[in-house]
This record gives sequence, C-alpha cells and structure tokens, in this order.
Amino acid sequence: MYDTLAAAGRTRLLDQEAGRLRAQFADPRFLRQRPMTEEAMGERTRVLVAELDAACRQAEHLAAETDAAFATHAHYPIYRSFPACGPIVAARMFAEIGDDLDRFATARGLRAYAGTAPITWSSGRSHSVTRRRVCNRTLKHAAHQWAFASLTRSPGCRALYDARRERGDGYAAALRRVSNRLLSGLHHCLLMDQRYEEAAMFSRS
Repeated sequence: MYDTLAAAGRTRLLDQEAGRLRAQFADPRFLRQRPMTEEAMGERTRVLVAELDAACRQAEHLAAETDAAFATHAHYPIYRSFPACGPIVAARMFAEIGDDLDRFATARGLRAYAGTAPITWSSGRSHSVTRRRVCNRTLKHAAHQWAFASLTRSPGCRALYDARRERGDGYAAALRRVSNRLLSGLHHCLLMDQRYEEAAMFSRS
C-alpha cells in the first residue's frame, strides 16, 4: 500500500495513510453488496482491469519507441538533462518547439508561444496583466506538466514556486512562473549547446 501511494504521487503522511487504507479495505463489512451484485461488479472489474492493462502496455511500448527515436537527435541530451523532463515530456516539448534555433530569437518569444508569458493590457488609466490565451496548447500543457513535476526534483524550482505563493500568486500563476524559468533555461541551453545546471539556472534567484 505504501509503494502504491508513493507511485501515485503522494508525498506526505504515507505511513499513516497506508495504515488507514489497509485497515479500511480489510474490514469485511466494507462496501458489501448482494452476492449477485458483487459477482457482476467483479466481472466488470476484471474486464476493466484487462483493458487498462492492455492500454498500459501499449503506452509503455509507445513511450519506449518515442524515446528511442528522439535519442538519435542532437538536442536529446539537453532536454533530458533538465529535472523532470522525462522521455514523454521531452519528446512532446521537442515536437512542438522543433530544432530550428532561429525560430525563437529570444526566450520571451518561446514563452509567448507556449502561453506561459503574461499579457499586459493598457488603455488610458486602466492597466491589467492577464494570462495568455492564444498559444500552442499542446506545448502549454507539456510545460505545465514539466513545471509541476519539477517541484519535487529541483530545489530551485521548488523555491521559486514557494516564493511566488508567499507573494500572493495562486497555484496556476506560481506554476507558470516555474514554466517561464524552465523554458528560458531550455532556450539558453539549446542556443549555447550545453546541458542544464541547477546552480547556473537559479544563480540570481
């Protein structure tokens, strides 16, 4: 039960939660139904588990094939050197960004394309900063996943996220800040043909 909770992303109170769930599921009165209903539910569960197992095997096969194909590209080591940039996230990011280093002259352009850079609206005395809606949504989603996963793998990303939350940013806004920093770092590393370094990335944080 402990390993299952950890694999699902739980990081706090694992021992207590594992014990609570184990005791709850071991109770013979837990979620009992009529015998015929339980039998039908069991058959349905077996079918669903078989379908899920097949889907997981196909997903793992596709992930391995994708990673093997991307591994032949010169930019592969740079993407994979970043924290939490696993084979699927790296491949999705690369597929949307491409390998033309002249495509984005600045990191700001890449952030705008990914939808993580804010938009400032000014008219007369009114002034507002809002999130960008017109963007590459596939890249935006990949960057969001990347930023979220980096919180447990990069001390710098975690510190940046916590600092933004303390300053009043909501969850999504703080995570966009992390995405911006990661995308800026990726843009720099691709241009300089160098791998990620945590100390250099957050030297001015």
